[in-house]
Amino acid sequence: MSKECAICGKKSMVGNNVSHAHNLNKRKFNPNLQRVRVVVKKGCVRKIDVCTSCIKAGKVVKAA
Repeated sequence: MSKECAICGKKSMVGNNVSHAHNLNKRKFNPNLQRVRVVVKKGCVRKIDVCTSCIKAGKVVKAA
């Protein structure tokens, strides 16, 4: 499973863990993806991975 939102294309990002001594260690920021049953084109119901910001914004229509 890829860590990418099917709606907006949000993906993992890289950055650093920073300690008090300012030591840097690489880390990964993953999007908050949820597997949701969604109504897509022509009334088909599919399960897709969608980030929570797209769900909150109403960019997907959940299936009943």
